[in-house]
Parts: sequence; structure tokens; C-alpha cells
Amino acid sequence: MKTIARRGIHFLQQLNAENVPKELIEKGQNRVIEASLTLIRERAKLKGELVRTLGGAVASTSLLGVPLGHNSSFLQGPAFAPPRIREAIWCGSTNSSTEEGKELNDPRILTDVGDVPVQEIRDCGVDDDRLMSIISESVKAVMQEAPLRPLVLGGDHSISFPVVRAVSEQLGGPLDVLHLDAHPDIYHAFEGNKYSHASSFARIMEGGYARRLLQVGIRSINKEGREQGKRFGVEQYEMRTFSRDRHFLENLKLGEGVKGVYISIDVDCLDPAFAPGVSHIEPGGLSFRDVLNILHNLQADVVAADVVEFNPQRDTVDGMTAMVAAKLVRELTAKISK
Repeated sequence: MKTIARRGIHFLQQLNAENVPKELIEKGQNRVIEASLTLIRERAKLKGELVRTLGGAVASTSLLGVPLGHNSSFLQGPAFAPPRIREAIWCGSTNSSTEEGKELNDPRILTDVGDVPVQEIRDCGVDDDRLMSIISESVKAVMQEAPLRPLVLGGDHSISFPVVRAVSEQLGGPLDVLHLDAHPDIYHAFEGNKYSHASSFARIMEGGYARRLLQVGIRSINKEGREQGKRFGVEQYEMRTFSRDRHFLENLKLGEGVKGVYISIDVDCLDPAFAPGVSHIEPGGLSFRDVLNILHNLQADVVAADVVEFNPQRDTVDGMTAMVAAKLVRELTAKISK
């Protein structure tokens, strides 16, 4: 896994060792980047035109995969999650309806623009600063095809920063963010990596992309996590007080006075009894129905969302966590599409 994750760095070092001119390397990188963005743009145009032709959709969910795992601090398996989630969404063991009655096989409800080719981009030596910009531009490409709204399949949690940034910039202002997770992911720079999956919400808050950040399901938090939360005015709801906070969290009203609401769900917000296929197993989490109650009762204009940190390499119970992630995608789709 580490060899795969570092392939892009090693490839660039090899080219430098062979005295390939820097401008030639940059030209090749630019061509790969433009091809990658063109791929997403053209798919989004196709799906957007389909939805507009069918008519009747104010907002329509469009899946965008970001198979990135190298910013994980422990295991990098989340890079393999997007195709497994898609497979589970359309698994024949269940039907295509959400619990609130939306039909996912209706393209006005759900479309798919494919994956950002993360590994191909890294293979040509593109660094994380540019990669994050490419992810942001990919999200904007989806949003520019109204009425499409992005639902992003991770990948590790580092992807939330470029996605939230893109949504905020595209809409022209900050969002309210509902973040379900076992961890606050708000370290300044975990293990020296400013793009670590454990630092994504520090980048979001520093950039002013969120007015309110509510973190729910927290049960692995240290002194820095609490201090960073206070620094940024984060509303942190820990599992140790969930019974006290339940009524409030299951009756949230968000987004008034801002450009919309973003939902980020780290699969490890759930107790591992419900979702064992995650890199960081933290007992004592939310039940699946707890999460659905929060989502179903939420009053908000949900403009985008992500589902992250599913690790297929640890999904040892016959695809159980893949189905959990797929169900989360289904129910988020119902909140986004109108």
C-alpha cells in the first residue's frame, strides 16, 4: 500500500534523476490535469443535459468519486471505496427506493459523473497542493451543470477540504457544515501533514468556508482537538453526552442566512457493530438509526455532501460496511434532490 501511495513521488524522482527537463515534466503534468478535468466536465455536461431535458428537478444528486487514500494516518484502503459503494448502491438484494420514497433509478434524482483519476494524477508527480485544486475544480464542474449537486464518495477525509472549499466558492459564501465522525479531524497539521485526513476541518475553518460546524458522534478527541474546536467556535457533540443531546440533534435546523448546508459523514461515526469496515475502529458510536434520524429530521437546503473513510480492505463481514455506506448515500440523495 505505501509503495502504491508513493508511486507518483518516485516517478517524479526518477524523471529528475534522468535529467528530464523540468518544463517537459510540467507540460506533461498539465496535459494529464486538463484531460482529467475535461473528463469530469464532459460527463457532468452530459448528465446535466439529461436532467434538464427530463425536467422537473430543482436539485439533482450527482455522484463524484475521489479515490484518495494517501493522506490517511494509518491505513490507505479508503482509496478503493468508490467502486465498492457504487456496487452496493445497485446491489440486487434491495430496491432502488430511499426510505423517504425517492427512486434512485430516476436520473432526475441520481446521476454519476465517475471518478477523479487521483492515482493517474499522482503518477505524474503532481503534489497535494495541485491535487486539492483539481478536486475543487472537479466539484465546481459538477455544480456548474445545474441542477446537479455533488455527493462525493471518498476516499479518506482529507477530500472534504477541497470539496467544501469548492462548494463555498461556487455558491459565493460560507456554509453550515454537519460533520458526523468519531474524530474531530481538526488538528493543525497531523504528523506534519496539513492535508492529513485528521486536519481537513482545520483547513475548512481557516479558509472561512463554514459559518457553523457541528461535529456529532465524537468519542476520540484529545486536548488539541478541544482547543482547536474552541479556537474555531466548533459545536462538538460527544457520544458521552448523546443521550442528553439527542433531541436537539434529531431536530436540527441549519443554513438560514448562509449559502446552504454541507453534510460530511465519516463511516466511523457509527459504532463498529454497524460498520466494521473502517480504518479507525472506535467503539461506543452512533447506531445506524441514530444517523438516519438526524438526516431525516434535518431542516436544511443540503447543497452537497460526502461519505468517506469506508475501507473495503477491513470490510470482513461479507460487504456489510459497503451496504452501510451505500445506504448513507441513498438517504443523503433524498436530502439533496428536490
